[in-house]
Amino acid sequence: MIEKIKASKSEKIIFLFVIILFLFSITSFILLKNKCLFVKNYDPNKINFDNPNNIAILNVECGNVIIELYPDISPNGVERFKTLVELNAYDDVAFHRVIKDKLVQAGDLEFGKKGNIDYGKIGTGKSGLGTIKSEIDKNFNYTKGSVGLARSLRYNTEDSQFFIILQDEPLYEGEYTPIGKVIFGLEALEKIKHLDKSEYVLRPDFINSLKLFN
Repeated sequence: MIEKIKASKSEKIIFLFVIILFLFSITSFILLKNKCLFVKNYDPNKINFDNPNNIAILNVECGNVIIELYPDISPNGVERFKTLVELNAYDDVAFHRVIKDKLVQAGDLEFGKKGNIDYGKIGTGKSGLGTIKSEIDKNFNYTKGSVGLARSLRYNTEDSQFFIILQDEPLYEGEYTPIGKVIFGLEALEKIKHLDKSEYVLRPDFINSLKLFN
């Protein structure tokens, strides 16, 4: 007759610890694998907008980012942005410059397209429509979620590239042309891929689509 051997108290504790460690490892793996797990995806069709004609829907890996555009503040900047959106020019374009918890930048239509990225030139590409003048005279507070047009070191060089800030940036006021602000879905941008040692991202995340609501 085989005698049953009872596990000691210490063996039971060790076994329980192993089980807990295993479950923790599996949970951590799932969370790391799915960076969008706790990010809410907003459906623009379920939101009542005060100015639906000035709403843009930026779709990224973790959901929709809803932007309200401000043509009263920057008419030329918003017009350029809308023109490119209507041409679907921003679809499959990289977030080539990302600073963790500070900003994301995209819109290099020449060197930032998925499948055709030129890492040596990205950030310098153009739209083919020419540059526009900076619109920085009107008061605008660059608070978290603000959207602005990127430029070179010189004014009046805005084109297709834009950035969205992830924290308040009062020093941007009077320096960059503002075109709008994120009103829903900013947390999806906080999940965009970044590098710790460089602002420019190798194998970056991309814009899935960028459309006007109306």
